Amino acid sequence: MCSPFGIQHVEKDLEGFHNLLEKLDGEIRIVMEAAGIYHLPVLTFLHDKGYFVSVINPFAMKKYAKDNSLRGVKTDKLDSKMIANYGIEKWFKLQRYEGDEETYAELKLLGRRHRYYMELHVKALQELTYILDYVMPGIKKMFNSWNEANGKDKLSDFVERFRHFDLIMSMGLEEFTDEYLVWAKEKKYHRSRSKAETVYELASSGIPTLSSSTPSTKMLVQEAISVLRAVDGSLSLILTQMQVLAKSLPEYSTVREMGGVGDVLAVKLIAEIGDVRRLHSAKALIAWAGIDPPPYESGQFIGSKRKITKRGSSTLRKVGYEVMRVLKSHPAPKDDAVYNYILKKEREGKSKKHAKIAGLNKFLRIYYARVMAVYQ
Repeated sequence: MCSPFGIQHVEKDLEGFHNLLEKLDGEIRIVMEAAGIYHLPVLTFLHDKGYFVSVINPFAMKKYAKDNSLRGVKTDKLDSKMIANYGIEKWFKLQRYEGDEETYAELKLLGRRHRYYMELHVKALQELTYILDYVMPGIKKMFNSWNEANGKDKLSDFVERFRHFDLIMSMGLEEFTDEYLVWAKEKKYHRSRSKAETVYELASSGIPTLSSSTPSTKMLVQEAISVLRAVDGSLSLILTQMQVLAKSLPEYSTVREMGGVGDVLAVKLIAEIGDVRRLHSAKALIAWAGIDPPPYESGQFIGSKRKITKRGSSTLRKVGYEVMRVLKSHPAPKDDAVYNYILKKEREGKSKKHAKIAGLNKFLRIYYARVMAVYQ
């Protein structure tokens, strides 16, 4: 059944649409284009009713529409007809939507929210840095910001206690050093006298452009810290829930044992990849990551220098690249296949970035094989 029905029309009366489908004879196949989250209510309803539903990638539908339309006119009615025509033409190639297992679906949602809050974290940190350039120029280089692994933010903790260079200079070197060591003990940071002396030297040579006596100074610093901590708190809460869910899956320990994968990256990988059993091969996983260089041949010419497609999950590419960065920057076992493969590509003349992408390709192949073995 490939009659055109717009999503908006179906959403108004899902039960009525279901009753209409029951009256039809013959095989019914429902085709819809993925539209962010907006097609999900209709998709979920029809899938739960047991219908054959096929969800088409927007890029594939856009290419199909471009190849079958000269005028480029776009309306909801014409889009519905175009999707119906696609279903008729590709009838025997349509893939049935199977749905995600509940744990994977929840992990994916949490993973996307984690990425959103991470973007907010970057903006909040930039805002704090902007204020610090007025009151404590150069201090950001002295302390690490939020640590995703342990949830600590040494920069915010320090600035909250010593909010202005004028305050540090008014203490004098000895008093500030003693205060710094007390603060470090309270916050459970490394107590370093030399670090305190370095900070004092920075304060003595720094030139704040916003006076500590200005009434708004303290408020601006505290508000910037408050916003950053609120975002970081949400990130920690989401990550904790992701870890609880990921650890309940059979493949967690297998993924965690792979080189370059820690407690944080393991849950991010599983959240973005989901259930690998839905993929027919490791090549499909690599394509999902968008790091597959498409072949290009014409006559006797065979292209050998091809760029990755980037037609896939940008989040998975970022997480995967982070895994490669960690693997390369930390001591790896001599028998680690991915690590050795990256070194091999570097020796062949590849740039460090391209070598890591090649390593990620191999990593995903190994990931697919090992996780599939868990379920066999």
